[in-house]
Amino acid sequence: MTIKTLKTLTTRRIHPKARIDTCELPDGQVIEPIILEFNDWACVFAITAQNEVILVRLYRHGVGTIIWEIPGGVIDPGETPLAAARRELMEETGYGGGDFFQMPPISPNPDNHTNRMHIFVATGVEKCGEQSTEDIERMEVHPIPLDQVIRMAGRGEFLQAMHLAALFFALRQLQRIE
Repeated sequence: MTIKTLKTLTTRRIHPKARIDTCELPDGQVIEPIILEFNDWACVFAITAQNEVILVRLYRHGVGTIIWEIPGGVIDPGETPLAAARRELMEETGYGGGDFFQMPPISPNPDNHTNRMHIFVATGVEKCGEQSTEDIERMEVHPIPLDQVIRMAGRGEFLQAMHLAALFFALRQLQRIE
């Protein structure tokens, strides 16, 4: 059996960042997937020289609760993923410096999202500025020992699945797993 791509018959925009594609499957069946069009994101699994991971705690309306995340955000037009990662880390936490290692990009949901998450593992970061005043009101910064972060992940304390992927890449970069 050969896998085939869908044939897009029409596209209907329902929001500036969402569309419905009318597609024909290889067997002739017609489906209408909703596609979300977002800019790529960058996130940073940042670790200090003291082996602390820089986490943020913030409210996420989609799940209606306060959750743990790693710093990150949208890559601005014309900005490289690395520049966005460095900017987001500084803006959200006041941490910077260190060595940044780019991991393979991943998709939040390849079924209906067009964007990618660019993951960086940064080692040796340090507090070298202040958190953006815009972020002070909406997120807290918490340096947490790496081993504790691993236990938190095992207990299901991270809802953001892509950040769990970042933990996996960080553990590989740090040679904690193969």
